[in-house]
Amino acid sequence: QVQLVESGGGLVQAGGSLRLSCAASGRTLSAMAWFRQAPGKEREFVAAIGVTSGVTKYADSVKGRFTISRDNAKNTVYLQMNSLKPEDTAVYYCNAVTSTTTRIPLRPWGQGTQVTVSS
Repeated sequence: QVQLVESGGGLVQAGGSLRLSCAASGRTLSAMAWFRQAPGKEREFVAAIGVTSGVTKYADSVKGRFTISRDNAKNTVYLQMNSLKPEDTAVYYCNAVTSTTTRIPLRPWGQGTQVTVSS
């Protein structure tokens, strides 16, 4: 069973940047996605990337500010977050998904990484 470990979160001021990493314990020959869950809200989709990085999809709320990428040699997926806003505050999770379009999670959720953006 592939395990996913998220890291890179922290406290940052509005307008700042963070880079999240998601390390898989084995090869992830599937699309990958980032999700987030703010307090009192349901987990929501943030960004997805295809197996060969040729296709990326973003939630409208992060389009133009966040960039998803992957390094298959390192079994790692990244989320570069720029121009952060207080509403980006959430716990961020990554997961293997069925596709960049359907985005059904395939693995148990990890512990996530907390991102807090102060105003």
